[in-house]
Amino acid sequence: MKLGIDFGTTRIVVAAVDRGNYPVLTFETRDGGNEEWFPPLIAFGGTERVYGWEAYAAQADAEWTVVRSLKRLLEDAGPNTSLEVAGQSYVLMDLLTGLLKALKQAIVERSSLPGGRPAVLEAMLGVPANANTNQRFLTAEAFRLAGFDVLGILNEPSAASIEFAHRNRESLEARNMLLVYDLGGGTFDASLVEHSDRTHSVIASEGISTLGGDDFDQTLAEQALEEAGLSLYQLTQAEAFRLVEECRVRKESLHPNTRKMIVDLGTVREGLPIVSVPVTAFNDRAAGFVDESIRVVNDLLERNGSPAIDALYLTGGGSTLPMVAKRVKETFGRKVQRSAYTRSATAIGLAIQADTTAGYVLRDRFTRHFGVWREGDSGSRVVFDVLFAKGLPLPGPGDPPVEITRRYVAVHNIGHFRYLEASHIADSTRPYGDITLWDEIQFPFDPAFAKQESLNLIAVEHVPAAAQQVIEESYQCDSGGAVSVAIRNLTSGYERAYPLGRWSVRTPAVSPTPKKKSGKKKASA
Repeated sequence: MKLGIDFGTTRIVVAAVDRGNYPVLTFETRDGGNEEWFPPLIAFGGTERVYGWEAYAAQADAEWTVVRSLKRLLEDAGPNTSLEVAGQSYVLMDLLTGLLKALKQAIVERSSLPGGRPAVLEAMLGVPANANTNQRFLTAEAFRLAGFDVLGILNEPSAASIEFAHRNRESLEARNMLLVYDLGGGTFDASLVEHSDRTHSVIASEGISTLGGDDFDQTLAEQALEEAGLSLYQLTQAEAFRLVEECRVRKESLHPNTRKMIVDLGTVREGLPIVSVPVTAFNDRAAGFVDESIRVVNDLLERNGSPAIDALYLTGGGSTLPMVAKRVKETFGRKVQRSAYTRSATAIGLAIQADTTAGYVLRDRFTRHFGVWREGDSGSRVVFDVLFAKGLPLPGPGDPPVEITRRYVAVHNIGHFRYLEASHIADSTRPYGDITLWDEIQFPFDPAFAKQESLNLIAVEHVPAAAQQVIEESYQCDSGGAVSVAIRNLTSGYERAYPLGRWSVRTPAVSPTPKKKSGKKKASA
């Protein structure tokens, strides 16, 4: 059974491939109801852990601590990153794998999956367009460890564009330029996508990895506490979750005529009052988030020659907020179209892409510059060598990876490689903007260290013996944007291979406690 799985920050949505149809699965809840999503939640109670709808039900119990928004933690995580919950430390990757095992079980046993219980679940996965290499690898690896057969990874707005083209295939012109505005629970992405028949070519993407519906929930939570004379830091981790979850429900019930949002703080802690927050006050406090997303869209358009847009497609759960649709429409006019499947368009598009009989071809691109620091001018300066440039076309699912090589004569006994990703590059050599540091890999140029596993304690030195060694670096980038490298000593005949992610860089423990972040517009000088 082939599936499209949108692993969202606040919802996991799954669509199936069923003989040319792509139904969104419904899941049985603890109270006997059905929902078109699965909660990406983990609840901790003593030594016990539960996931999904069981974790959702546990939020009402003061003895349990519920963790949400795991997806947001992946950007800066490594395979051994720990998560601190109620004074205990857990390996984040183990928790994520446990959650996805629970998802797999729920799909097979407690969902509307057509065709009975399949032996194999093949999944096309979605990630934010601005997701870094590390997040892509960790997402795919966790799904594999949970028992899914991963078909590939697509950028979420690219998947939404496929859903748009499929649903409007009878009315689309021969060539269309679509701008996807994807405001999800934890991330914001914008992508320019050109449609030509059934070929989708991503022109460019931009995004904000720390902007989404979570921030609107957090804003409302802060305002509700202010009305009661409290602050977020006076709550326990479990109470903070219940508050943000209460605010998420209230936020999602907003419609254009709503004047006040009623927040029951008694669901957070017994004895706290019911408070009301005027929608105008909430909109004013959160307006900066929307303005920030629009700045990204405008920047994307300007960087790509301000092309004529046939449609601007609003998708993602965050785009259901009335203030978002209103502000985007004020800026971009009649070309704005809201998805009929705002929370499931990405999953449907992923399922369509997983269906080899659908005939859609996606041409996606690398969304960040990926490279390595190197010595230049005999060690007198450091330069940044861009290995995969932003905008580089990615191979399609099943196609061979993009491969590049670097070959040179060594000058050191040990090669110390420091990798990073950057949103922008100046003068071809200077990274700036959103910069993420990755691996620090060490490779033995000197054959005397060829069989030594750990090279951390060996001083890096210029040695005459190294000048006789020819080194080759071979980098591969797959259809999901994940990068790996094989480094070879061609002279002495040995090599080592590495997946590139946050493997060597030390990562501090992360906490699921909501962070204070305001979207209030700054006063102009």
